[in-house]
Amino acid sequence: MVAVGVPREVKIFEGRVAVVPQLVRQLREQGHRVLVESGAGSNSHHFDDEYRQAGAEIVSAANAWGADLVMKVKEPQASEYGFLRADQTLFTYLHLAADRPCTEALLAAGTTSLAYEEVVDEHGGLPLLAPMSRIAGRLATQVGAETLLAPHGGRGVLLGAVPGSGASHVVVFGAGMSGSEAAEVAVGLGADVTVFDTSQAALDRLSTRLAGRGRMLLSTPDAVAEALISAELVIGAVLVQGARAPIVVTSEMVTTMPTGSVLVDIAVDQGGCFADTRPTTLDDPVYRVGSSLFYCVSNMPAAVPRTSTEAITHATGPYVLQVAAALSEPEPDLHRLPGLTTSGGRLYSPGVAEAHGLQLAGTA
Repeated sequence: MVAVGVPREVKIFEGRVAVVPQLVRQLREQGHRVLVESGAGSNSHHFDDEYRQAGAEIVSAANAWGADLVMKVKEPQASEYGFLRADQTLFTYLHLAADRPCTEALLAAGTTSLAYEEVVDEHGGLPLLAPMSRIAGRLATQVGAETLLAPHGGRGVLLGAVPGSGASHVVVFGAGMSGSEAAEVAVGLGADVTVFDTSQAALDRLSTRLAGRGRMLLSTPDAVAEALISAELVIGAVLVQGARAPIVVTSEMVTTMPTGSVLVDIAVDQGGCFADTRPTTLDDPVYRVGSSLFYCVSNMPAAVPRTSTEAITHATGPYVLQVAAALSEPEPDLHRLPGLTTSGGRLYSPGVAEAHGLQLAGTA
C-alpha cells in the first residue's frame, strides 16, 4: 500500500486536478490511501465531500505533499520546491527542457519524477500528452480569433469570409495533435489555412482529415517567410518529445506580418517555437511585439478546467494505478516506471539533459 497525495494546484488560474473521485475509488480498491488537499478539485467542480465519499482523506497541502506518490497536473512552482523529497515519487506534466530551476530543484531534492509528456505507449504515441494537445489546439484557434478582435488590440477581422470581405489567413506550424486540431477549427470557421510541417506523411494525413481544405507545405525558411507576410493568425504547435521546441518564426519575420496580427504559441511549455515567445498567464495572456500580439499561456487548457480534468484523468488513470502498484512492491524497479525523468539526483531524460547541458544518467 502507498499513500497517494493530491495537492491543490497553485499556478495562476490553474483549476485542473490530477485525481477525480472515481480514481480515488479505484486506488482505494487496490488498498492505497488517498490524501486530497482541501479544495484541490473545486475549480473542476469536484468537491471535498465527493472525495470523502469516494474514500479520500481531506488534508492540508503539507500532508498531501507528504505522500509516497504525489499526483499533480503542472510542474512544481517555486513556492512548492520545499515540499520535494528523496523518498517521494512525483507524477505530473514537467516540461523540464524549458525549466532549469525546476530541473535543479528535483535533482537537488533527489525526487523520483515521472513526466506525463514523456510517457510513450506501445505504438510510440504520447498518450498522456495527447488529451491536452487536443484541447490546446482547439483553444489556440478560439483564443486567437478572440484576440484578433479590435477591442483586444487585434486586427479587427473575422476568420471566415463574408460578402465583400475575404477570409483571414491562418498559418499553423505542426501537423501533429495540436496543430491538426487548430487547423480543423480554423477551417471550420472558414479561414484560409496554411499548415507547415517537416513530415510529408503528417501533412498528407492532415490533408485527408480536412478533405483537402487548406494548403499543406513542407517547412522551409523561405516558404515560412513568404506565408507570414499575409498571416493574420499564426499558431505554433511544434513538438520534439522531451526537448526544447525549435524556433520557426524569427523576430525579423514578425516585423513583416500585418498590423494587429496574432501569434499563439502552444509550444511555450517546451520553450516556444517563436523567437519572441515568453510565458504568460491566463490573467495576463497577451503582450505586444512591434505591431503584433503574442498569446503564450503556458497552461492554456486550464481555461477549461472541467473539460481538461475529465480528459487528462481518463488518460492517466491506468498509469496512476500502475505506478501505485509498482511502488507497493518491496523493492520497486524505478526504471520500469513510465516517464522516468529524475531519481536520486540523476537525470534520465536525454532531451532535458541536452537543453540544459546536464549529465545524463549512465553517461560518462
